[in-house]
Amino acid sequence: MPRLRSLALVLLAGVGLTGCAGTVSMEPAENANATLCADVSVRLPDTVAGLQRRWTDAQSTGAWGDPAAVLLTCGVAPPGPTTLRCQTVAGVDWIIDESRAPKYLFTTYGRTPAVEVFVDYDAVSGGEALQALSPILQQLPKNAECVAPEDATPAP
Repeated sequence: MPRLRSLALVLLAGVGLTGCAGTVSMEPAENANATLCADVSVRLPDTVAGLQRRWTDAQSTGAWGDPAAVLLTCGVAPPGPTTLRCQTVAGVDWIIDESRAPKYLFTTYGRTPAVEVFVDYDAVSGGEALQALSPILQQLPKNAECVAPEDATPAP
């Protein structure tokens, strides 16, 4: 009987470890412990652009796809004015960093705390990912918005 019990424990441990193998390793942002990031985290959808949500090992993060093609991190430093392209999706302004295409980094602009979404365009459209996530991020306080380059105030 003790042998059977030991075997059962080994099997249960193996099942538990297998469940952890699917965890996406991420780094939390500096302000990941912000209350508003917790509010965002609990509202993250089960799917983004048809990709299933996966567990992450960092506070205020989210991941979708296998392998992960959409990664979200809440609590990043809010970006300042930039010359990078900005696009509004579902009422949320996003700065678009295309420097590592086909992997794009989208950062909310004018929202605190700020959120980054990393999208692998080889697997999913950034537009689809932002359409799924922007409604959740509308709850973050808005303190600025993107303007067209011709409407921007020149730097001193």
